[in-house]
Amino acid sequence: MMTTEIATKGWDLFNRACKMIPGGTQLLSKRPSMFLPEQWPSYFSKARGVEVTDLDGRTYIDMSMMGIGACVLGYADPEVDGAAKAAIDAGVASTLNAPEELVLAELLLELHPWAQMVRYARGGGEAMSIAVRIARARTGRDKVAFCGYHGWCDWYLAANLAEDEALDSHLLPGLEPRGVPRGLLGTALPFHYNRIDELRAIADANRNELAAIVMEPQRGQEPAPEFLENVRDIANELGAVLVFDEITTGFRMTDGGIHLLAGVNPDIAVFAKAMANGYAMAAVIGIESVMQAAQTTFISSTNWTERIGPAAAIATINKFRREKVAPHLIAIGSQVMEGWRSLAKRKGLQLHTSGLPSLCHFSFEHEAELRLTTLFTQLMLERGYLAYNQFKPSFAHSSGQVESYLATVEEVFDLLARDISEPNSCNRLRGPLAQRGFYRLA
Repeated sequence: MMTTEIATKGWDLFNRACKMIPGGTQLLSKRPSMFLPEQWPSYFSKARGVEVTDLDGRTYIDMSMMGIGACVLGYADPEVDGAAKAAIDAGVASTLNAPEELVLAELLLELHPWAQMVRYARGGGEAMSIAVRIARARTGRDKVAFCGYHGWCDWYLAANLAEDEALDSHLLPGLEPRGVPRGLLGTALPFHYNRIDELRAIADANRNELAAIVMEPQRGQEPAPEFLENVRDIANELGAVLVFDEITTGFRMTDGGIHLLAGVNPDIAVFAKAMANGYAMAAVIGIESVMQAAQTTFISSTNWTERIGPAAAIATINKFRREKVAPHLIAIGSQVMEGWRSLAKRKGLQLHTSGLPSLCHFSFEHEAELRLTTLFTQLMLERGYLAYNQFKPSFAHSSGQVESYLATVEEVFDLLARDISEPNSCNRLRGPLAQRGFYRLA
């Protein structure tokens, strides 16, 4: 499909939304201005497999974020949706508890033999807050050392109370800590991934005050030799709780957390996103001696007991294991990354690729990087693709679809190369540049 028409209904709706919903959306990563201002379709009417239909009736192949990484099996997976529908038919909530809670707990603990206990939530940010609360309750301490991005909550944004740029090198620049109590100043202490010296300095300066070390076990780069082992040793030495944030990395490189591949176990691991294929579900798993501290504080919510989330998670995880989804994600992501690299080289574009195969992205190494990225998204959209400089493969993506996508990327890369060599020859960009108030760094 080739069209130069703008998706008007979606933008009309988004403009209305901005008058009633602060920011226009519930998730910063779904703001259309992040992708293609005034042109991104913004809203969907239907999604199935890897196809998304907008409000104007146009259908696109999603070669971008796949529900911000949540829909690991593809949109509207019939097996998962069937489990959710069965849960609805049986009754979503009652005065009694849903037995799916126990079934899911047993499944998660089977996948992670180091853990003994499980608590649930329905979103990644709140699950991380639960993990930090448990760690603080267990240790009786307040301070948290962390690296990477871990959500919207006070414990994390407190890092920016001291200096506005504290979080800028931890995946999300420009996060404002307004509304975060000043009393939390000095409780969130950042270090960089693979910089064990920085963590050691934090540990030495806060030896009897550190409640937790919070981090993703892997993301944009591989752990340096002995890095994770040394982090584990420091946590043991201080009596701090080691928390692995697997909200994004879980169920993408293996059956469960990516830490299983590294062979280093945390005290707590946190999952959301892919574990339920787009349904609201999150889990905090951990060792019994730490998790029992949840009984000494107050962590409770009515909506954490509804039935659909656990039912969807059970179906998702069972299919993920049975169909060997992780190797498929790795193969599809690797095919895309290699395609990006080879096509950029062929067209004379300087391109940097990074990330895990199942969480990959690229960046143009050019002074007009933002313009090129925005134009890439626009040109791909005109050709029937939701495409961005990130790609999160799903089980629904096929090798043949990747080949068709890369053929289109080749055409678009050729136009981008011309845009660089002849910047004044024509203006292909039909709207403003994408916004960068919130973006993930390599």
